[in-house]
Amino acid sequence: MSYVLQATDLHRAYFSKDQTTYALRGVSLTVGKGEFVAIVGPSGSGKSTLMNILGCLDVPTSGHYLLEGVDTSSCSEEELAYLRASRIGFVFQSFNLLPRASVLRNVMLPLIYNKSCPVAQREQRAIKALAAAEFPLEYLEHRGNEISGGQMQRVAVARALVNDPALILADEPTGNLDQKTSAKVIDTFKKLRDKGRTIVLVTHDPEVAAKADRQIVIRDGLIVPGHAHESAGQR
Repeated sequence: MSYVLQATDLHRAYFSKDQTTYALRGVSLTVGKGEFVAIVGPSGSGKSTLMNILGCLDVPTSGHYLLEGVDTSSCSEEELAYLRASRIGFVFQSFNLLPRASVLRNVMLPLIYNKSCPVAQREQRAIKALAAAEFPLEYLEHRGNEISGGQMQRVAVARALVNDPALILADEPTGNLDQKTSAKVIDTFKKLRDKGRTIVLVTHDPEVAAKADRQIVIRDGLIVPGHAHESAGQR
């Protein structure tokens, strides 16, 4: 299997004058190309810290994280920023859309910072990403604050796809959605997986995690032994 990410013995400590807090205590995991993996755990378990490292938003105190074979622990801030912009697509619980910008403009935004994408191709790529995220294209010119929560999340998924990333990281992507809309968003992720996309979803909800191909349970900064297993949502 071709691995998109490989994490080995990740530790993350936060230091203050009076104490040291350990968020990760030796986490190792791999995710292959085309996998849909859920990282699940309660609040304070370390899953958000792990996601920040996988998203190149933070670096471990020790250990190694390889994204497409690149050891991010030795990357400069500029190199990490490039990886975030070009190889990782982010989907957040709060959608993070520009409320007064059109749907199309919201999805095109990452391409503005991608100097390798010609201006003439930006709109075409954004529309293609929206179609892949199953967003109704008749609403392209609606503003970000004029669409439903489920549609907002589909726009966020399209924005994550538009730069053709190696990895999609979804942080509690159904947290602000009702059960029916949540199921539709997860179904979209599964369809993207079927097309070869690699998705890591972070959630505290075991029902959402069960829809992924594989679950990794984290607690107290460690992967719980015997809980990195195939899920009911596997192909």
